[in-house]
Amino acid sequence: MYKEVMRELLSTGNSWVPLILRVTIGGVLFPHVVQKMFGWLNGPGLSGEMKFMTEVAGLPAYVAALAILVECGGTVLLLTGMGTRIAAIGIGGLFIGMIICIHGKNGFFMNWFGKLPAGQEGFEFHLLVLGMCLALLITGGGRYSLDRWLAS
Repeated sequence: MYKEVMRELLSTGNSWVPLILRVTIGGVLFPHVVQKMFGWLNGPGLSGEMKFMTEVAGLPAYVAALAILVECGGTVLLLTGMGTRIAAIGIGGLFIGMIICIHGKNGFFMNWFGKLPAGQEGFEFHLLVLGMCLALLITGGGRYSLDRWLAS
């Protein structure tokens, strides 16, 4: 039974589409991950991100730590195509949480024209990521994924 469940989770075709989706999401999220974890690219680092998530966003410390772990781990999983469906669920859940806790109150649109105060973005980008995660949940990792190699 366990092997059947794992085989189903890892099953995927050889399509280029999931690869493109994985690399796009991972490529966009990766700079955010290194900002949050290491303070690279003018990021806050782990302590600064925890401070923001607990003090500004008002999340409990364990939820903030879990969100950072999901974003960082999920990004690596998507880029490698390992556990793609699980990573897509995690990243998708994270982005739903971002809409509910932070961005939903700012409206739909990103702050393209600087009308909102700095850092107050809408949730249009988050919906795009959710759509991409849903597609990956359906298709799996596709071409050049570790899922494909592990399932064979």
